[in-house]
Amino acid sequence: MKTISKMTISLAATVLLIVGCSSSSMKPSNETVLTPTISEESLGYRDSSLYSEDNTSLPAPKYGDAAAGTSQKIPRAFQDAPPMIPHDTEGMFPIEQGNNQCLSCHMPDVAPSVGATPIPASHFMDMRPHDKIVNGTFEKAVDNMKNEVSIKKMSDIYQGRFNCSQCHAPQSDAKLVTESKFKAEYLSPDGASKSHWSDVMRDHLDTVGKDSGVTQKDIENDNSLAGKPLQGH
Repeated sequence: MKTISKMTISLAATVLLIVGCSSSSMKPSNETVLTPTISEESLGYRDSSLYSEDNTSLPAPKYGDAAAGTSQKIPRAFQDAPPMIPHDTEGMFPIEQGNNQCLSCHMPDVAPSVGATPIPASHFMDMRPHDKIVNGTFEKAVDNMKNEVSIKKMSDIYQGRFNCSQCHAPQSDAKLVTESKFKAEYLSPDGASKSHWSDVMRDHLDTVGKDSGVTQKDIENDNSLAGKPLQGH
């Protein structure tokens, strides 16, 4: 005798269930009306018909028109987030190599006198290792296996931070279709208005060169079990 598989039994039970439900006693009443939980008109984000989107237009967003120096700061989206631009930017963009109007007010030596936010210390530092090729051989400026970091202070703004609009942008008053429920938790009471980058950019961050605050023992990981082989290995 052949063994009947569990799948066969399950299939047979399913057929019996379908046949049983098709009897006249189980048929729904002709008066039963199924009402959709969500209507087609409410499927879209816009307050207009989905069948006439060609005629749908959104109101133009309005950006802040307050003059620089008179506007209110916009709280940062999260700790150390690039602050939004709260004032009118008409005529200030695009930023070009020889024309950056942001610097005329936000340079640290000018900002306090005009009530502007000064550019932080992190924008006056070159943190990028300058690797080079010597006689056709690639030479790294730092040893990544020793966690070396090359940080050089600059008297002028670092060119990688020159294009302000790559991180900072004006904020419009456009209504969000779905309001965000995200709530920032700042690391300090002034986190909504102040960056902590300026606080952490202290002396001796450079781990290479004459200004390095790292000792030879640090480089050799002398105080770390992970930095030296265990005895017998």
